[in-house]
Amino acid sequence: MNQAFQGFELDVVIVDDDAAVRDALSILLEMEGLKVTTYDTGDSFIVDAMRLKAGCILMDVHMPGRSGLDILDAIGGAKYHAPVVMISGQGDVPMAVYAMKHGAFDFIEKPFDATIVLKRVREAMAQASRLNPVTMHGRLPAFPGHENLTAREVDVLEHIVAGASNKEAGRLLGISPRTIEVHRARIMEKLKARNTAELVRLVYREAVRA
Repeated sequence: MNQAFQGFELDVVIVDDDAAVRDALSILLEMEGLKVTTYDTGDSFIVDAMRLKAGCILMDVHMPGRSGLDILDAIGGAKYHAPVVMISGQGDVPMAVYAMKHGAFDFIEKPFDATIVLKRVREAMAQASRLNPVTMHGRLPAFPGHENLTAREVDVLEHIVAGASNKEAGRLLGISPRTIEVHRARIMEKLKARNTAELVRLVYREAVRA
């Protein structure tokens, strides 16, 4: 098993009606030593959803019948026992925002990059294994509300408080400016900040007091 995935014994589940996508993701993940289970519809996944021993769900937004968003709602969103990473087409920012508000761990834009997929899966499986990527991060001081942020949101927040633009943060993190925009909106909502200045004050307030 690839060193980055050592200790992760749970399956990765792929839910996508596109056989080519399922095959490509399966090969990528299995080459890393991960166990993969696939479903070609959301309905077939739901039948097994509550008894699956999964560490991460990769689920397409657009599928025949019930969409990935419908399935996310049906399994309880953030209450589901495995983090759900949604796969969305380019330009689906409003859909991605909806997914994250309803409990998705993160989302990946198509066409996706193998490195990005593996990074998202690793982060999701770390959460599923009851590790806390946020408190392990170590590059930001602890601040009120940090426990509500995902590992990816902490990555983005670091660049925001450092003054990076969406474009700069996206380049540094290997994701699109649109994706940064979505994460920025979610961070501000979770931390109840109205602007970047408030984010900076919130993150560093406790450190300044100390």
